Amino acid sequence: MSHHILKTALIQKSKTDDVAGNRLRLAEDIRKAASQGARLIVNQELHDSLYFCQTENVDACNLAVPLPSEATDFYSSLARETGTVIVGSFFERRAPGLYHNTAVVFESDGSIAGIYRKMHIPDDPAYYEKFYFAPGDLGFEPIDTSVGRLGVLVCWDQWYPEAARIMALKGAEILIYPTAIGWESSDPEAEKERQRQAWMIVQRAHAVANGIPVVTVNRVGHETDPSGLTNGITFWGSSFASGPQGELLYLAPDDEEAVVVVDIDLTRSEQVRRWWPFLRDRRIDAYEGLTRRYLH
Repeated sequence: MSHHILKTALIQKSKTDDVAGNRLRLAEDIRKAASQGARLIVNQELHDSLYFCQTENVDACNLAVPLPSEATDFYSSLARETGTVIVGSFFERRAPGLYHNTAVVFESDGSIAGIYRKMHIPDDPAYYEKFYFAPGDLGFEPIDTSVGRLGVLVCWDQWYPEAARIMALKGAEILIYPTAIGWESSDPEAEKERQRQAWMIVQRAHAVANGIPVVTVNRVGHETDPSGLTNGITFWGSSFASGPQGELLYLAPDDEEAVVVVDIDLTRSEQVRRWWPFLRDRRIDAYEGLTRRYLH
């Protein structure tokens, strides 16, 4: 089989409260990645701002942008300029008081190839996303682009094998997760490492179970809690790319920024699925229970 290598950039950044500045720094990184041959560029969750969900604050809704808007125009023009497919992540203002956590995929000609609205919305201490985001209503639909069919999901979605499976069954060639996750300072070191490892293990398992690569891009650095009630979040970076057997192709540091272009062999999935024919052996006659909340 001939090899189809997709040069994929992972851009792991720390953020400030300067939206325009965040965009300009990201634009530099996107141009740098494109100059290194990247054809697909993946960014972290809510990359234009700080992670504002540490508190429940209606004023944070001023960060939301309509689709399309000057925010998406900025990345459309970058995609067109660099000839790359860019996966971005936005706080979408759909209507007054109605918002989503939305990934937007920009085609290399600057058009919008498709969007995905985050389906699983967390509500945990320092991750008060249910306050801001309505659950996605577009389902799990891969987005067709010039570099392949992308199964784009967002952060909390990454813990759900159902989301990865449906994307794979709809022909996604690669799973992509823009992400914002980190440590709370009061957790002991052993617990912190268990959390980070679990996060990587579950996503690498999606690669194995579905026989396709996974690309996850997390933010990095410390962001203070505006309420002062906690010590904020230290985002653990560790952005990574995994092949279809769960093999690590790249792992970013947990404490510094990174802009890296990784070679992902999309043809390898075919061979891996021949060796491990999980899709062949699925018992689709016995899975009705998966659409129930609990079975006891």
